[in-house]
Amino acid sequence: MQSSGLPYRWRLPLLILVVLGVVLIVWQTAKLAGDRAMNSLKEEAENELRLSTAGLEGHLSRHDYLPQLIASREDIERFLANPRIGDAMSVNLLLDSFRSTTDVSDIYLLDRQGITIAASNWHRDDTFLGQNYAFRPYYQDAIAGQPGRFYGLGVRSLDRGYYFSAPVRLDDGDNRPDGVMVVKVPLDQIESSWAEQSAELLVTDKDDIIFMASQPQLRLNALHPLSDEMRETLLATRRYADEPLPHSGLEILENHDTDSLLVRFSQGSLSDQDFLRLSRSLPDFDWQMHILKSLAPVHNAQWQSGLLAGGLYGMVILGGGFGWQRLRLRREREQFAERERQTLAQARDELERHVENRTRDLLESNRRLSDEIDERRRAEANLRQTQDELIQAAKLAVLGQLAAGINHELNQPIAAIRAYAENAQAFLERGRAEAATTNLDQIIELTARMAEISTQLKQFSRKSGEQLTEVSVPACFDYALRLFQARISEAGVDVVHDMPTEGTWVRADPVRLEQVFVNLIGNALQAMADNETPCLKLGVRHDDDDVYISVVDNGPGIDEDSLARIFEPFFTTKSPGNGLGLGLSISSRIIDDLGGRLDADNVSAGGARFLIVLPRAPQPDRTARDTEETTYHG
Repeated sequence: MQSSGLPYRWRLPLLILVVLGVVLIVWQTAKLAGDRAMNSLKEEAENELRLSTAGLEGHLSRHDYLPQLIASREDIERFLANPRIGDAMSVNLLLDSFRSTTDVSDIYLLDRQGITIAASNWHRDDTFLGQNYAFRPYYQDAIAGQPGRFYGLGVRSLDRGYYFSAPVRLDDGDNRPDGVMVVKVPLDQIESSWAEQSAELLVTDKDDIIFMASQPQLRLNALHPLSDEMRETLLATRRYADEPLPHSGLEILENHDTDSLLVRFSQGSLSDQDFLRLSRSLPDFDWQMHILKSLAPVHNAQWQSGLLAGGLYGMVILGGGFGWQRLRLRREREQFAERERQTLAQARDELERHVENRTRDLLESNRRLSDEIDERRRAEANLRQTQDELIQAAKLAVLGQLAAGINHELNQPIAAIRAYAENAQAFLERGRAEAATTNLDQIIELTARMAEISTQLKQFSRKSGEQLTEVSVPACFDYALRLFQARISEAGVDVVHDMPTEGTWVRADPVRLEQVFVNLIGNALQAMADNETPCLKLGVRHDDDDVYISVVDNGPGIDEDSLARIFEPFFTTKSPGNGLGLGLSISSRIIDDLGGRLDADNVSAGGARFLIVLPRAPQPDRTARDTEETTYHG
């Protein structure tokens, strides 16, 4: 400042003004950075909370159907009607099998008085056998005829769980249920997944008791201090057994806005930091889920922004202070200006030469890239054509496998036509025109039947189109079954349909979808060739977005080694000469092209199951439906 020539009386006010400017800039910058960091933290917390609530609801709700499913089994009803000790072990083993398959904690059966007569944990020291659970709300709801839900600590195990129950009724004319089937779902698995998040998650019930938490020390704590009356009420319900339910130590610092709070803990491992708390309701369970995000990133953002703003402001001040020195250098810069212009001119000329050379290289590179792109497009077109030809070849291979049955169906009407023609000729020679006309009518009917068989073959052998349309799944199944009608009749296959009454439509190519159904049904018939009572189950169900199509047989199933490779090209478990190993590979590729997936597994009762998942399409108008039916029926 001394070199600036300012009077002494201006130096102190100028220094005070600089300091105040630094304070103001740092304060405003830190405040703005804190607000932005807080909004970003809140948005991140809302996304994590929404995903966590969806995950918790999905984890619990996927077991809602299980007690009703088990309660409807015939062996459960038979045992409940006559609970002999000799039959109890088989029911215990059955319940334990369901428990292991569905990944739940326990499954047990209560009689009409609420006493456990069968349980999956019959072999454990804390078994439920002989225990009376008539005081539990899930028993009271189910014995009243309604599905029940309940959450709390187990009376015997003291483990937290969510309970689903369903009434068990016997066909004895009594409307009151004869027993209750209960499924206990563990909560440790979903809690362990929370530990991977960069936030703390809590689940509280309507009494503000922390029932689930990512921090173990917060579980079975009260969100707010409980009154003596509330403690007595909770102890009376036995929901949390004899747990003391202490206060979690949560303190509210301030209301950040209408749906978020700034909180901290006065005790425990989380007491050394502040949190942003957001809550979300789970109305199906009467719970609330809370997420706690540490405010450390907000504080760090404020400090960093404040320091950066102060540093920048200081640099501006220093730059202004030294600006006057640049004025003194102006003359010296003017002296070197001409030399600098000459240097820049030389550099510009050199740069132009480099740019020209580089442009020439880029044009050559672009030409090569264009040639490569054209070559790739030609290769993709050839690949697609090869794939279409392979699909058509596989379809023709299936037609070859169907040839025996089709030949049998054609030989019968041909033989009948010859007999009817000879009879008609004899009747005409005898002057019996009416009898001859009857025989000719039979010949016309048989030729129509042969034409229908031929139409089915031509329809199946036609090539696919490129455009996707709304396709009726039941109509595709009907068409595929008609191709195998002879084999199904000769083998005595029982075909079971499990489909909704209303039509189910998907967005697909009807020819390709028909080929997939023909491949799956043909494989199922081959798998059941040695079965005395073959049964083919065709199922269709859907939700709002997808359609689930299943083909299930009761053959020998698929061994585990083959299950992992079943969709590989040219992999087959059939004997030589009975298949190329392309049907399932092509079927999987077709479903992938249609935007779905094809899975295979074994069913517990024996046999294999193939599941197709495709996007659901809206039901078309009447004109489109008539066109669809005309396509399938020739």
